[in-house]
Amino acid sequence: MSAILGARLAGATALHLDDDLDPRARLVVVGNGMAGARFVEEVLERGGGDQFRITVFGDEPHGNYNRIMLSPVLAGEQHEDDIVLNSHDWYCDNGVDLRAGVRVERIDTAAKQVHAADGSVTGYDHLVLATGSYSFIPPMAGVRRDDGSLLPGVHGFRTIDETRAMLAATGRCRRAVVMGGGLLGLEAARALQGHGLHVELVHAMPWLMNAQLDAEAGAVLKRSVEQLGITVHLDVLATEVLGTDSVEGVVLKDGRRLDCDLLVVAAGVRPHTDLAVRSGLEVERAVVVDDQLRTDDPDVYAIGECAQHRGEVYGLVAPAWEHAKVLADVLTGTDPDAAYHGSRTATKLKVAGVDVAVMGVSTPERDDDEFLVISEPRRGVHLSVVIRDDELVGATLLGDTRKVAFLTQAFDRGAPLPQERIRLLVDLSDGVAEVGVAEMPADSQVCNCNGVSKGDICGAVAAGCGSVGAVMDRTRAGKGCGSCRSLVKQVVEWAADGEVAEDPAASYYVPGIPMAKPELMAAIRERDLRSVSAVFAALAPGGKDDARSKMGLTSLLKMMWGHDHVPEKDAEFINDRVHANIQRDGTFSVVPQMKGGVTTPAQLRRIADVAEKYEVPMVKVTGGQRIDLLGVRKEDLPAMWSDLGMPSGYAYGKSMRTVKTCVGSDFCRFGLDDSTQLGIDMETRFQGIESPAKIKMAVVGCPRNCAEAYVKDVGVVAVGGGKWEVYVGGAAGATVRKGDLLATVEGRDAVLTLTGRFLQHYRENANWLERTYDFVPRVGLDTIRQALDDDAAHLDAGIQRSIDAYRDPWGQDGPEPATAGQFRPALPLVALPKVPVR
Repeated sequence: MSAILGARLAGATALHLDDDLDPRARLVVVGNGMAGARFVEEVLERGGGDQFRITVFGDEPHGNYNRIMLSPVLAGEQHEDDIVLNSHDWYCDNGVDLRAGVRVERIDTAAKQVHAADGSVTGYDHLVLATGSYSFIPPMAGVRRDDGSLLPGVHGFRTIDETRAMLAATGRCRRAVVMGGGLLGLEAARALQGHGLHVELVHAMPWLMNAQLDAEAGAVLKRSVEQLGITVHLDVLATEVLGTDSVEGVVLKDGRRLDCDLLVVAAGVRPHTDLAVRSGLEVERAVVVDDQLRTDDPDVYAIGECAQHRGEVYGLVAPAWEHAKVLADVLTGTDPDAAYHGSRTATKLKVAGVDVAVMGVSTPERDDDEFLVISEPRRGVHLSVVIRDDELVGATLLGDTRKVAFLTQAFDRGAPLPQERIRLLVDLSDGVAEVGVAEMPADSQVCNCNGVSKGDICGAVAAGCGSVGAVMDRTRAGKGCGSCRSLVKQVVEWAADGEVAEDPAASYYVPGIPMAKPELMAAIRERDLRSVSAVFAALAPGGKDDARSKMGLTSLLKMMWGHDHVPEKDAEFINDRVHANIQRDGTFSVVPQMKGGVTTPAQLRRIADVAEKYEVPMVKVTGGQRIDLLGVRKEDLPAMWSDLGMPSGYAYGKSMRTVKTCVGSDFCRFGLDDSTQLGIDMETRFQGIESPAKIKMAVVGCPRNCAEAYVKDVGVVAVGGGKWEVYVGGAAGATVRKGDLLATVEGRDAVLTLTGRFLQHYRENANWLERTYDFVPRVGLDTIRQALDDDAAHLDAGIQRSIDAYRDPWGQDGPEPATAGQFRPALPLVALPKVPVR
């Protein structure tokens, strides 16, 4: 997960020796989730970087990501890189000390020190708890092993690592049970079903989404979910998890057994309060705070899901970000009297393929409350509003959210309601969508997550933001859960009187250089720019570096200049800097090259010896027919490469990785040609070639497809008589796509030539991180074929230039680091001497 891990890994550190020389106050944030990171952003926006030395502790080893969007990642609709909010680079660039993957054990409020699990002690002047929530695992027999860990196959759904684990499980599992019929459980069920699993959902309450919907709306939602093919079990508890080595099923309280090989528990969350309890802070349901988010200790604050304000604990992101703004105002002195008075919650999202918008109460609470309901179960539609004293105090829109803009306006701002209440739910705009937007007052909230009003959006347009993307960047509207983006677009179009420019950034190769890829490549050649910093200096607005663009530019320059490219280590992914694949715990994965999946007894002995010498925790055969050494310490990498004496397998890079083969005609009675040797030849020729995204290839000796050539970026199939079919654009991961037949050619040399031309055309024309399975249908097979014919000489020369520039990264520097300190331990083995904390 390159973007989340970022290009710089922050290690835990003890107190800095020069702390006394820095006059800034010490601000420590415990929690690097959406609340904690947003608070840091708000502080920095108010000039807090000049006031505070900021340290952030996070349990997870990643930067900050959008937890709301984990469901689309699980569903395969978005890549995990797309949900990154603040990478490790962002913290470094803003002078924030991120202790990623470091858990805080206790707070000494008397000494004003934070004690972490790595042994470090960090002093503070102001401490902010943003510890969030954790997945609640109901007490069930068999759900945990003797050591307290979850039985394999049982997963929560709260973190990116849990999401990754579920995605990995979808490839081997067939039946899933999801516990919990709330928002998250329904999303998980729908996502897993999309991966081809049979899904059953168990909910302890009498109807789905009982926290947001009334019984009638919940019944309509159940009908819609079951029509999708998901079995729903209501008003029943799971009491036992079956299985010894991994989950095999669950037993319900009524005695029924549901077989499964994957169990997802989405039965709600609980605030993380254990740290506050151990530290002697006041805790009820969560950490108790006042209107300035202060705990009972005057220098300790709490925000987000771990905070309890006036008896309320919010499980939504919008209140957490309101907390962040108020506390940033208070601590920076921007508004010392700023106060938080509570939040009116409203949510709009898609649950299991069904649009849902909920705000306020779902049913009448007083005798004189007005209650209007329109229910069409067969269409999966249930609409209701609750009106009190001529004001909207609640609305539920299920299956039809066209009226959400006006209802949100009425709920948030008390906008006047029509006398004909039916117009709240039907025919509000008489078919003209712009009327509803035009009638919204300027202070109407459009983006609940970020608190962006219609007036904020109109102000951005008036200030020169001529596109929807520019407005979103300026205001943050649509940057939370994303459900308001269509409304943001409507407001922008209305404010611009229909003259909305197409987002120019949509065509940029990287966000920091305002050029499409062909224009960017031409400018680089014309100015002879050989390094990333040179490109920024010459082509970026104001010559300013952009961390998000560095990796894409590095790949492009390597492709264009070969060994004449000037490398810069801070412009590479951590994987590319250390030539290994970083893992969730900060260790690395090493995969030696095995061309075509072919090895020798000597290689196997050497791998076994190295695995024993460096105490490798896991040795695994990969899907690409190679051996993966997992759990390698960073400081051991150079010596391990030297001992292996084998070339890199590039399992970590945006490059050509491997060529999978079957045994072919030498051994298989069905083989029509020597697929093994051709695979070895292809891997030898194209090894390590830089690419916009990873490239996987395969060669099979007959159409039986034992090495899965039809679903690779490039797949080659022997069809007899010395002829080979070449397929491109296949995929067999979260996206499954059979490759398109590019051509049928005769002879091995023709395969190598055609493959090289396709790779070079893809390298020169694909967007950064665009896989071939997106590139081929976007460009069109006929267009690609024509380009390979018309530009044959140019493409041949381009790919040959990269082949000639190839150097094995594991062999070029030997066991010595390429840069000073490159392979030092990620975490210090000996703490620095501690200085007194004032």
